[in-house]
Amino acid sequence: MEAKNSGLRTPASAPYWSWDTATACVRTGSSLSGLGSSEARARLPKEARAMSRASGAAGDLRLLGRQFESPLVLILLFASTVAAVVHEWTEASIILVIVAGSTLLGFAQEWRASRALADLHARLALKTRVLRDGVVVEAPASEIVRGDVIVLSAGNLAPADGVIISSRDFLVTEASLTGESFPVEKMVGVLAPTTPLPQRSNCVLAGASVRSGEARVLVVETGKTTVIGAVAAGLQAHAPETEFQKGLRRFGYLLLRVVVVLVLFVLIINQALGRPFLESLLFSVALAVGLSPELLPAIVSVTLAAGARRMARRGVLVRHLEAIENLGGIDLLCTDKTGTLTQGCASLSEALDADGVVSARVMALALANSSLETGIENPLDQAVVAAGNAAGLSVTWQKLDEIPYDFQRKRLTIVVDDGDDESALIISKGAFREIIDICAIDSGKKRAAEALFQTYSEAGSRVLGVATRRMPRVQRYARSDECDMHFEGFLKFEDPIKSDAKAALEAMMSAGVGVKIVTGDNRYVAAHVAEAMGIDPHMLITGEQLAEIAPDALAPLAERANVFAEIDPQQKQRIVTALQRRGHAVGFLGDGVNDAPSLHAADVGISVEGGVDVAREAADIILLERDLGVLKQGIEDGRRTFANTLKYICITTGSSFGNMVSMAAATLVLPFLPMTAAQVLLTNVLTDLPLMAIATDNVDAERTGRPLRWRVGQIQSFMLVFGLLSSVFDVLTFWFLRQVWHVGEHMFQTLWFVISVLTEVAAILVLRTQRQSWKSAPSRWILAISAAVAAVTVAAPFVGTLAVWFLLTPPSVWLVAAAFAIALGYALSTEAAKYWYYRRHA
Repeated sequence: MEAKNSGLRTPASAPYWSWDTATACVRTGSSLSGLGSSEARARLPKEARAMSRASGAAGDLRLLGRQFESPLVLILLFASTVAAVVHEWTEASIILVIVAGSTLLGFAQEWRASRALADLHARLALKTRVLRDGVVVEAPASEIVRGDVIVLSAGNLAPADGVIISSRDFLVTEASLTGESFPVEKMVGVLAPTTPLPQRSNCVLAGASVRSGEARVLVVETGKTTVIGAVAAGLQAHAPETEFQKGLRRFGYLLLRVVVVLVLFVLIINQALGRPFLESLLFSVALAVGLSPELLPAIVSVTLAAGARRMARRGVLVRHLEAIENLGGIDLLCTDKTGTLTQGCASLSEALDADGVVSARVMALALANSSLETGIENPLDQAVVAAGNAAGLSVTWQKLDEIPYDFQRKRLTIVVDDGDDESALIISKGAFREIIDICAIDSGKKRAAEALFQTYSEAGSRVLGVATRRMPRVQRYARSDECDMHFEGFLKFEDPIKSDAKAALEAMMSAGVGVKIVTGDNRYVAAHVAEAMGIDPHMLITGEQLAEIAPDALAPLAERANVFAEIDPQQKQRIVTALQRRGHAVGFLGDGVNDAPSLHAADVGISVEGGVDVAREAADIILLERDLGVLKQGIEDGRRTFANTLKYICITTGSSFGNMVSMAAATLVLPFLPMTAAQVLLTNVLTDLPLMAIATDNVDAERTGRPLRWRVGQIQSFMLVFGLLSSVFDVLTFWFLRQVWHVGEHMFQTLWFVISVLTEVAAILVLRTQRQSWKSAPSRWILAISAAVAAVTVAAPFVGTLAVWFLLTPPSVWLVAAAFAIALGYALSTEAAKYWYYRRHA
């Protein structure tokens, strides 16, 4: 359908859906052949490039500003201000140096992580076909400007709002904009200015996905001026929280309660004992910072980004960092068989008539149907065309009309002029059952055809049916014309099973991830492939059976079934949500237009680099190869990344909680503070340094051998067990320092500073693994930084500037040796407690 100038004059204020084509070209300063490259470049700075240039620096400033959003940092700045007001310049300076150091360190790590993530996103950026200088080229969707003419076809996402200037069998889904879940047809036209959004049949809106056909669209609005851009700006909507984000939030609430109680307790007790308010306040604030993992946002970003880089090197690209945790947590994977369990390169082996005899007529009919269709590109049509070319065949018939393929009818119909002046020939090709059901065929021949179909399918062939009908010529053909057809025969396709698929499937299952085959193919082929994979095909549910199952009854059935066959897109989504209701974390692997709803509904949507735009945009993870082996490696990388994130949280809360509680309790019995505020803050910074390298740490094989999920209750019990152990050990240490060695205030604070850092470094090396620590080597970075921190801590009291700033007193060699002995004793005690804890929680 080509654009025509309606000749109507439209007011300057009229909306673009009421423009005729000529007016649209004038108003956008364009033409039917689009913009020239130079003109497009000239327009881009006004609409995008200026924003892009500014976004780099602005993004860095926002990232730096985010380091100061932490309440703990703000509390420290407040404490520094108070110290400066009362002329405690040393305390104020120390706090500012520590704040600057931690924020700049966090900024540097997050900046590096954000650059790496930006590179990954650039690799996954959507491309759009656009007319430039009259030639169709591919350009980034972000560089589309007003006046461009874009070419859209099945599987594409519209990058902008515009009016259609030509179309053919063009169906789009606009559910995210209009709420209409079924595809709607779009075509050239001029509409009234008051036409509501759902009825603007001559427009394509940004975010709409193309289901079939092709169109050329003149872009009118881009970016924030599109309908979806205005909605997003007006609502300021945020994406729903992932499980990972929910876990962080719950953990934050837990920590906040502990911090508030601890700080108030210390402040009240110190005031009751008559100690200076400022000193008590600074000590309380320092305790709060010492207890809280203030580098958690940076650690999470760095660890996840490092995981994303590592996964990218292995062929797994991450679109959303939070998806790494979810990928590591999935325990069920729903996947199609084509390209995952089979080679994904279908070839036409035979074209057979209704009696199963090789037929040149059926081959010619199939070739015409596949060659002339303009809807969804698919490998079966490509296989038919390839077979026709190999046989030296060509199509001489002229196409009159097309009834596009859709996932309800599961067939494609082409109407051709085959030389008959009075009638046209309708050729339908599609799923066997959908074809045989529209044919006028007697029961005996139908049973014979069904028997042949079952025989071919059980042998592993994918089988389509071909039917024809001759009818008088009309201007437009409809789905209602697909009736009373003559069954012509079968098309047999072969898609060999991958030689390594069974081993990959077994490896996936050994990693704790069950695999369910979800396919639109027929039940016999699905059962054949499942059996070849070692999957029991007897618990198989078809789409027809699924349609009759009530939502409440589906969940237990879906959990037991291994294979789902003859499934439509809506049913795929039902299967995913049913499994989620049973408590499963579900991954869904798909790359087609019909997979988008399921990809969005799954805990982790997984697509492939060659998938259609709408599938890739709905997915969280993109595979460079559609292979279960690559995906299994990605799952293990996700588990490794999440495990390292949990290490930081458990180590800091476990060891720090014990130390801070001990110091809070010590204020009740000591005539002085166990540490100065500056010493507490320095302890916190030093013990955080090894953990900045936690993303590089080795992870035990058993941690990647099963799904990992965020469990705040387990973190809480970990904190209590190892925190209380640390507190018991601390009380004994306090007793030795005062009652055995009889040290004074400054020596006590110095030794407790040294012992605190050494014991927390020991805790890092012990608690980073569930194994015995000498059987699980840390990464060389963690080991090197831990050794450096221990050396700096022991040397600090002997370095003049540090000793003066932090009020440290040089201890004797025997006291330093005693500090190391205490740290070793703590490490051995923690090792024993860890053995008991993990046996109890196995």
